[in-house]
This record gives sequence, C-alpha cells and structure tokens, in this order.
Amino acid sequence: MKFVLFYHSLVSDWNHGNAHFLRGVVAELQSRGHQVEVHEPEDAWSVAQLVADHGEDAIAQWQARYPQLRSHRYRHDRFDVDEALDGADVALVHEWNEPSLVADIGNRAPAACRVFFHDTHHRSVSAPDDMARYDLRGYDGVLAFGEAVRRRYLDNAWCERAFTWHEAADPRVFHPLEKPEEPDGDLVWIGNWGDDEREAELREYLVEPVRELGLRARLHGVRYPAHALAMLRNAGIEYRGWLPNWRAPEVFARYTATVHVPRRPYARLLPGIPTIRVFEALACGIPLVSAPWDDVEHLFAPGRDFLVARDGAQMRDHLRMLVADPSAASELAAHGLATVLARHTCAHRVDELLSIVSSLAASTGTPARSTSRSLSHA
Repeated sequence: MKFVLFYHSLVSDWNHGNAHFLRGVVAELQSRGHQVEVHEPEDAWSVAQLVADHGEDAIAQWQARYPQLRSHRYRHDRFDVDEALDGADVALVHEWNEPSLVADIGNRAPAACRVFFHDTHHRSVSAPDDMARYDLRGYDGVLAFGEAVRRRYLDNAWCERAFTWHEAADPRVFHPLEKPEEPDGDLVWIGNWGDDEREAELREYLVEPVRELGLRARLHGVRYPAHALAMLRNAGIEYRGWLPNWRAPEVFARYTATVHVPRRPYARLLPGIPTIRVFEALACGIPLVSAPWDDVEHLFAPGRDFLVARDGAQMRDHLRMLVADPSAASELAAHGLATVLARHTCAHRVDELLSIVSSLAASTGTPARSTSRSLSHA
C-alpha cells in the first residue's frame, strides 16, 4: 500500500518528541514493503529552531543516521495536495498542521484512500477551541495517542470515529547498549522545559531529590529559561542542552537511572498517557522512577516495569535504592524492557494501524469517502 504522511517534521526532534514514533512507524512500514511518503512544511518550527541552535549539520547528521528516511519539505504557497495524495491508500495527518491544510486533505483525498487525523498532544484538553477549528468531516477517523484523548473527540463531536493509537518505541534505534564498567553518573533526565507546565513537579521529583542525595546528574533538553537553569545549577545538575533523539540510548547506557515527570495536563486531565519518554527509557533498559500518573489503560505493570513515587520523598527513597542496589536496578530494567518488546514497539503499532484500515474496509456501515467529502461542503 501507499502511505502518505503529513507531519510537523520527520527531520527534526528539537522539542518534537513525536519524531521518534514517526520515524519508527515509517521505518516499519518500509520494512514490510509499503511505499511511504512524508510531507512537512519547509518552515517547520522545530526545524527552524534546530538549525538556529546547531546549524545545517544537525540535519545532515540525522540523514546519516536514518539514510532510508526521506521527507518532502514543501512551501505552503506551492504545495500541490492532489499530487501529494495521488495513488494514496492511507493518509495520516498530524494535528500540528494548519487547519486549512487539514480540511483540504480531507476534501481532496481519493475516494479509496483512508484518511486519519493523528493527535499526539494535550491540546484537546488544554486548548479545546484550537482543536475545534479542525474540519474532520472528510476523515475516516482520528488516531488518538490515548483513550482519554479519543473520548474528547467523540464527546465534543469533533469526529464520528476515533481509535486509540498509543506511541511506542522503535527498537531498531532504542535498545540497550553495553554499559561501561563505571557509569558517568547516577541519574540522567531527557526532557524539555515546555511552557511552565511542570516546574513545580520538576523541582519536587527531580531537582530536590538530586540535591538531597548528592547524585551525579545530567539533564538534556531545550527551552529552559534562566531561572530554570539557575535551579539546576544550584542542585548540582549538569545541563547539556539538546540531545539528538537517536543518541538517547548511548546516554542512558552511561547512567544508573532516569525519571519520568509528566506534564501537568497528562497527569491531571489525560490519565493513561505515558508519552514517548517512558517508552524510550524502558526500551533502552535503564531503570525508571516515575512521578504519579494513572495507568488506567494498563499499558505497564507499575512497580515491576518501573517504580512510582507518590511524592518527592518517595522519589528520593527509590533513587537511593537503585543507586545502592545494582541487582534490583537490573531486575527492574529487564522487566520494563520485556514489556516494551512484548507490547509497545512500532511494529505493534503498525499492526494496529493495518488492523484499523482493514476493519474500515470490511465494515458495511462505513460510508464511502466521496460521500463524506460532499457532506463537508454542505
């Protein structure tokens, strides 16, 4: 089949965590003999920020790491949607696309093409008015990266059909690497500051435990304001800025443990969504301690795949134990890795996607897309 994907960026993972999952899905589809084309705007914000910080060489390094992946970078005023969709069997449209393009793809896709809107963010609860602007009447359904997001689409009548399609790890890239005899440090965290969505949480579950225990800690991420950098320095945390996503395994291999600190919208309003960072860490075989999040979809086995800290004091206790007890740390990491490989790889998600496509083709109650498009003009 021919898959056409319209995403914010395949090229850049600068403050764009979904790039890991997107790259893994494309690679998996290609490995199965499918034709895959990815389109992204030439002026994608993530790419612009990456080049501004690290130059064009950062893009060249990405291409060297992923030689089989290609992205068509288009200008909005010159983008031919009909040409992009020509011969497509399945189209995936990321939620960071402009509403006008989202509507245009739904209206212009071939009748036999299955078109899905892919939501990988918390804006369904944090910015519902923004999401309501998308005209999805020409779409076959929404692929939501959590059941809570899927329910938002249906409850708000933003679409007629929605499916839960979680992110996952690409084990071609994210897998355990040989550890050095002596680790570089005790704790590493890879995550972006964002928009003050978890400042208090980072202080409680990362900064203060590191300071109180005197851990050797390193942090990678972007968009850290001056006061956040000062907070890290005062706790003795080494800040190393942006890390190419595909280099995370080599960094994880040199540290004893990592943590997961969910952003506030996920922890409080969208239970069941771990975000890509959990999949990445577990796939790389590093012991993980998470701040509270409610695994209502039973993706993992909390306590066996990773530890959960209900507050900063318990985070401190868990980290102290992992640093002091290599055997317990190894057992925890092995269990988390096994769960990812058994249930949460990009191959599993491609299986799910193909099953969704097949179910729509077999469903007698599914209207023809030509009918759906005509309704969008009513």
